[in-house]
Amino acid sequence: MRTELVSEPGDPDRPNEDFASVGLPASGQGGSLIVLDGVTPPRGETGCLHSVPWYTARLGGALTELTVSCRDLTLAEILSRAILRTAEAHATTCDLSHPRTPQATVVLARWSPQEVEYLVLSDSALLAESPSGEVTVVLDDRLSRLPRSALATDAMIDTTLRNKEGGFFTAAADPSVAARAVTGSLPRTAVRTLVALTDGATRWVEKFGQGDWADCFTLVRKEGAAELVGQVRALERADAQERTYLRRSKTHDDATVVYAEL
Repeated sequence: MRTELVSEPGDPDRPNEDFASVGLPASGQGGSLIVLDGVTPPRGETGCLHSVPWYTARLGGALTELTVSCRDLTLAEILSRAILRTAEAHATTCDLSHPRTPQATVVLARWSPQEVEYLVLSDSALLAESPSGEVTVVLDDRLSRLPRSALATDAMIDTTLRNKEGGFFTAAADPSVAARAVTGSLPRTAVRTLVALTDGATRWVEKFGQGDWADCFTLVRKEGAAELVGQVRALERADAQERTYLRRSKTHDDATVVYAEL
């Protein structure tokens, strides 16, 4: 098995809010990968004493342990348990009902000799390549399907869309959100390689239109994860003034790519 992991902060003066890990059970059978994209809150109250990196480290650590040690649980059950464990770590000091309590997007994948399971929650992405080179894309596209007018202000998003029916969902403090994730499985023989990306890296496809998902996968496989992030950074700098592609988005976002040949 060969893996590659690149994670770069959008601003070198701010902590990286992404989390990524690859787990390999001691049995040598199968493995797992986890990618989280911490949601940067707007300025103001969040109801929590802790930072987004604190949250993604806690949630990511729990997911890494549970995906490796609890093979009898589904990925949705694992995410639910990890969210609950993380919530319990700060429930006595923080208002976890606040809409801006620390939260993250989630990509999970776990493989055994028989199958590859996957889970995606919110706007990160998972790409799966077959032995013949076909790329399957797993997305939770609820956020991208919302009308731009509904996303006009942070207050509107928090009141009507964030972790609400008809809106979009992230991993925050409610374990039941795990049931909202996009989940499924593929035969192990149908998957040769996996690539997981936060939306700071998917900008190459989704915002800048440099190619489709198969092109993005090929770039990572042939030239490496760091090359994809480097190209995104160059595109961001070129668009920093005109905002033709980024519009309301921040110029640079944390970008994480995990590549795993199974």
